[in-house]
Amino acid sequence: MSTTTIHVCTTCRAPGETLEPREARAGFRLWRSLQRHAVAGEVVINPVECLSVCKRPCTVALSAPGKWTYVYGDLVAETATAIILAGAALYGAAPDGIVAWRSRPDALKRGVVARLPPLEPEPSA
Repeated sequence: MSTTTIHVCTTCRAPGETLEPREARAGFRLWRSLQRHAVAGEVVINPVECLSVCKRPCTVALSAPGKWTYVYGDLVAETATAIILAGAALYGAAPDGIVAWRSRPDALKRGVVARLPPLEPEPSA
């Protein structure tokens, strides 16, 4: 089973937030919270500069080799950590990354931005 990566847009800003300091942005706070609460070896928390979903902050993506990638938005930095980690556990347990809609936490049901197919495996040498 491959490790799930949670890509966190650290540049996401909640409505009304200022550009600076960057560490005060909602996405950055969410990334820090996920770092503190994630169990080592279960997920990788990957900060990214921007996921280009600026109208639906905070945004994260779940990915793993050979699995569909999901992008979720409309997450609240102060309450989303447990929701994201629960969703990542379901995602990690799904062989193809597809988690039944009814099984997802409510915020992930409403927050789907995109689902992307797995990348084709590299040709063997």
